[in-house]
Amino acid sequence: MLNVGALENGVVLDHIQAGRAMSIYHDLGLHKLDSCVAIIKNARSNKMGRKDIIKIEGGLDLVDLDILGFIDHNITVNIIKDGVIVEKRDLTLPKRLTNIIKCKNPRCITSIEQELDHVFEHSEAEGEVYRCIYCGETSPYKYRR
Repeated sequence: MLNVGALENGVVLDHIQAGRAMSIYHDLGLHKLDSCVAIIKNARSNKMGRKDIIKIEGGLDLVDLDILGFIDHNITVNIIKDGVIVEKRDLTLPKRLTNIIKCKNPRCITSIEQELDHVFEHSEAEGEVYRCIYCGETSPYKYRR
């Protein structure tokens, strides 16, 4: 069995769907950090069968929880202080996403005004759908890489 050292202070992203850790690593911009990051792929899990885990040395400010919640709101975020889990956070779909989804409507103002942010809001009335605040174009919440 592989033994990965304990994290003294940092964040552990747990219950990542097996095989998704590397794409999440890049999407969160973790490759740009100077912090130590450990990726564990295909770990055994009673709950999921197989799962990926990402351990990040440093504070929670290194992780954008909105992007993470959009990618997969089933991921558990464990906050570690002095080698002990002090908090567990469950993710939810974020209410608003800025520059994560791009509007595909060619008539949307974001197609004409290139510097304008792409802003989508979660439409709970329509289920798991995000809608562009400028033109109303919908985008399914499912993250696609």
